[in-house]
Amino acid sequence: MIDKTTFDNRTALFHTFGCKLNFAETSTVARMFAEKGVRRITPGETPDFIVINSCSVTDLADKKCRQAIRSLNRRFPDAAIIVTGCYAQLKSDEVASLPGVQIVAGIDRKLELCDFVEKWSADHQPLSLVGDVRDIRSFMPSCSRGDRTRYFLKVQDGCDYWCTYCTIPKARGRSRSGSIDMIVSQAREVAADGGKEIVITGVNIGDFGKGRDDNFLDLIRELDKVDGIERYRISSIEPNLLTDEIIEFVAGSRRFMPHFHIPLQSGSDEVLKLMRRHYDTATFAGKIEKIRHIIPDAFIGVDLIVGARGETDECFAESKAFIEGLDISRLHVFTYSERPGTRALEIDHIVSQEEKHRRTRQMLAVSERKLDDFTRRFTGTVRPVLLEHPRAGHPLSGFTDNYLKVEIEGIDAAKAKTLDNTIAMVKLGEPIAERESIKATLKI
Repeated sequence: MIDKTTFDNRTALFHTFGCKLNFAETSTVARMFAEKGVRRITPGETPDFIVINSCSVTDLADKKCRQAIRSLNRRFPDAAIIVTGCYAQLKSDEVASLPGVQIVAGIDRKLELCDFVEKWSADHQPLSLVGDVRDIRSFMPSCSRGDRTRYFLKVQDGCDYWCTYCTIPKARGRSRSGSIDMIVSQAREVAADGGKEIVITGVNIGDFGKGRDDNFLDLIRELDKVDGIERYRISSIEPNLLTDEIIEFVAGSRRFMPHFHIPLQSGSDEVLKLMRRHYDTATFAGKIEKIRHIIPDAFIGVDLIVGARGETDECFAESKAFIEGLDISRLHVFTYSERPGTRALEIDHIVSQEEKHRRTRQMLAVSERKLDDFTRRFTGTVRPVLLEHPRAGHPLSGFTDNYLKVEIEGIDAAKAKTLDNTIAMVKLGEPIAERESIKATLKI
């Protein structure tokens, strides 16, 4: 049993880096602390505990984590810093050496953080509790509310793909997932809490159910039956796991939104082979064509890595031409970052930093054109928008079913408050390029 005096009247600051999955997990940890009597700090307060859920997807991510730890230690020198997440799993000794860090917990130990705090409180001796990621078999359920209206529901964790550029399998372990009953139960809790939209998250969500008799299609069919949830969005899903059946199900569902996020990583088949991806460009193009054929208005976001080892000038030109020919909505462009211990380091051709940044700028320009073209298709049309109560000084805003951000004109603060977390029909106007949003008016 945990001694509640360890926690009563204590405060905590929670800081999350990285993906939506990390945010969902931090939310679960914060609820566990709250159940023990630890509340989040308010502005001007000093925390007793600082919990950092770290990311290690790039060298820059590691650097940002280190900088945050040092900065928070300078601001709050008496607070006990607790670090978990991918950076803690991959580089536990490095994390433990940073100032103020008292507890380092592995990727699978997040639900035990309260126990670790109790143990640390007995003698204030630093703890490092990081095991071999290959031994992880358990699934940690998590669901969080975003800063606006969306909830992020974790359905799967880990990855078995071992792409040559990626450290996620080393940080997160093998692919594993929750049961359909468990996840549907969490969706029902979101509905009971008044939630309208759920984003389905994980490391490789299309791998849901691996090793069992059910799969991702079975899961979304059951989630579609949950009363009270108006919208689901499927986060990043591998193109080889995005089956025609899943696309057709989304096309016919009222609750699953016309919105896909699909990692491509390169438009060059040669580079895809070097990356050890599980598809080629013909397969990827076929997925886009299938979506556009049966869901013409769908938003399609695509992940792209530029400047990877092996991406020659010819390969980059091929990749750029392929992407320019795809009917997609926008790119999420990532500049390749060397990661220690990855097989990509065995590939000979290295792209200079200057050339990486040049290619990144080119692909960002392609993305801007794609987004502008897609957005302008809908000028003058009416679409449903889940409205969000604005922050001070900002207009009422929200997202259409097909993930276009809109800003509603002519709504005062009092009216905006009553519209928060409601779905309204909105007429779309002209794009606001600098904010990647659209002017719009309510159709009441």
